[in-house]
Amino acid sequence: MLSIILVLYRPIPQFNYDFETFFPQDDEDLDFYQNYRNQFENDNDYLLVALSNPDGELFKADFLKKANEVLSALQKLDQIDTVISILNLEQPIIGVFGVNYRKVLDWSDEKSLGEFAGQAKQFSSRLISKDENSLLLWIKNNQNISKDEGDILYGSIQGVFSRYQITPKAIAGKIQMQGDFVQLMQKEFGMFFGCSILIMLVLLIVIFRSWWAVCVPLLVLVIGVAWAFGLLVILGKPFDVMSVMQPTIFLIVGLSALIHFFSHLIKKLQNGVTKEIAIHEVFKELLVPVWLTMLTTSLGFVSLYFTSVPALQAFGWTTGLGILVMFVSVVCIAPGLLFLIPVKINPASQRFEKPDVLHRMFAWQLSHKRLIVFSFIGITATCVFMGSKIQINGYLLDNLPVDHPIQQDFSYFDQNYGGSNPLEISLVAGEEAYSLLDYDVLLELEKVESKIFTLFGIGQSISPLTLVKSINQAQNQGSPEAFRMPSRGQHKRMDRWLDRALTKADLKVISEDRKSGRISGRAGDHGSLKMTQLRRQLDEYVEEHVNPSLLQVKWTGTAYLIDKGHRSVTLQMGRGLGIAFLLVAVIIGFLFRSWRISFILLIPNLIPLLWMLGLMYIMGIEFKLTTAILFTVAFGIAVDDSIHFMSRLKVELSSGKNLIYALKRTYLETGKALVLTTAVLVSGFGLLIFSQFGVTHFTGLLISASLIFALLADLALLPLLLLPLKRMWEKKSVNSTYSR
Repeated sequence: MLSIILVLYRPIPQFNYDFETFFPQDDEDLDFYQNYRNQFENDNDYLLVALSNPDGELFKADFLKKANEVLSALQKLDQIDTVISILNLEQPIIGVFGVNYRKVLDWSDEKSLGEFAGQAKQFSSRLISKDENSLLLWIKNNQNISKDEGDILYGSIQGVFSRYQITPKAIAGKIQMQGDFVQLMQKEFGMFFGCSILIMLVLLIVIFRSWWAVCVPLLVLVIGVAWAFGLLVILGKPFDVMSVMQPTIFLIVGLSALIHFFSHLIKKLQNGVTKEIAIHEVFKELLVPVWLTMLTTSLGFVSLYFTSVPALQAFGWTTGLGILVMFVSVVCIAPGLLFLIPVKINPASQRFEKPDVLHRMFAWQLSHKRLIVFSFIGITATCVFMGSKIQINGYLLDNLPVDHPIQQDFSYFDQNYGGSNPLEISLVAGEEAYSLLDYDVLLELEKVESKIFTLFGIGQSISPLTLVKSINQAQNQGSPEAFRMPSRGQHKRMDRWLDRALTKADLKVISEDRKSGRISGRAGDHGSLKMTQLRRQLDEYVEEHVNPSLLQVKWTGTAYLIDKGHRSVTLQMGRGLGIAFLLVAVIIGFLFRSWRISFILLIPNLIPLLWMLGLMYIMGIEFKLTTAILFTVAFGIAVDDSIHFMSRLKVELSSGKNLIYALKRTYLETGKALVLTTAVLVSGFGLLIFSQFGVTHFTGLLISASLIFALLADLALLPLLLLPLKRMWEKKSVNSTYSR
């Protein structure tokens, strides 16, 4: 019925990418920014385009004429607000008869071009590249356009370039980045789904060597994934950058459960049990432990819902729900299919049953208990020390590889135009100021802007001071040297021009009451660590040198919020892990009726997380939102091995065996299945290493490593931690016998 519903409704997946979903929602700075942009405008609704002359020199009349035609065509497009460039920049000149405007760049004759060449330096890193090989088109699109509208607009912009046969040297901006991200997501989504199916097929063939043990799990997995994604689409969840890894997660978690079922089924069939009885017994015995393992895995993801970042919340609950759907697929479809088809045992599969290696390992561990325990303590302590040295640092585009075209374009603007990322600062007139245009306030603002330029090296910024400098320049016949803070006398004479300048400039830098405003510019993507340090330096400078009764300064903007999101990584990770620890401890405590066992089981599952810290330090991987969440995910997956181990141990103890012998039987029986499922999980997650998205790549790398670490902890350390509980188990066994 579920499959028929999907076929009838045919839900179509939607792909979307919105980096604002990585903003922490419980941050008061987010509320401030939302009010701030309602008063002024978004700081990221623009597209930067660098045009260069493929035939040589930039300031050639033919090229400039063609570039201006492109600018005019762009200005006519729907959803375009303004196009700012050196091509259409006009310089106001205040004279006896009022204000006149003259073009800054005139290419009508060689003389005018030659005159501008001597003045081009003043526009370097702003409207002309630092190397003077390209000029900038700053395209401001309408506010808050949707993803679909942005795609249409970007396609229209590309159409203009194609029509005029001009190829931009670099393009960077929100509408371009979102479209390219979605294309890459669609490509990787299909690629990883196909490759995951292929890997699952190969693993099933290698492990079971029987057509029925390959075809049945494969069919169950495909149906389960179809159910999971169909349900998510029906619920209206668009796929994002985090969704790329979900096909692989669903497949390998489902396959891990199927391997446990089929391994035990084959063993019973080899022992002469009839097919019908074997199927019934296996699913009866393993239903609870498999349910618990998939539940804890699901809860590991669902715990991300309790973070404050919408992207992580959505990834958490959708992945957790998908895993539960996979469980339904496994327990509802696999038994029925096995009853309907002929099942034969392949003798080649018996070679996996030899316990010689595990038997020798268990004996060696019992005779080297101290060595093993102290080795784990030493390695763990070292990893904790190395982990304490890891810094929190994230970049706007660190989900993409360094050599990706988007990265290269953004880097070009960082190097030649002062930056590509928005830099926003809120300005408020102090209690002793009438407005931000008071002369004393402007003096304080000049201090702030000078310090910003020193710290960030921004190419161009706009603020109330920019307007005042422009009017001062206009009053001095457009002299470039006059673009500076005016004297008090000059400031008094420009009052009558301010209203006209505010209207003509069409720059939203000051409120109507002139008591609040903004500094808006662009800075390079230096990473959240360096940007935090630079912002702190500016804050310290403002606190020491700027009079708060005249001017108050506050950081805001999308780049600032993203950096704060990375800095909140410790809180997000701690919150997610705390929820996951609590949920798993409650489940294990309820299952085994012992909080002591709950505590012991957390130890071998905490060790892989600490070892991950050491691996991150060794490989130079920094903390950021997309790597911090992996600790919660890794814990939810890694704890499955412990649950399988303890569930089997409980069965062995309930049959009357003493603890040592029960541990041995559990080690030999469950150890092989744990090795196989770990190999499956590592193979599946290892596939994600080949992703171009940073979050997917690091998920594959770190989760694979943590699963190997978890296997070592469960097989080498967990049995030794359980040995001191011998008296407790024997007491429970005696009480159980007495009650019977």
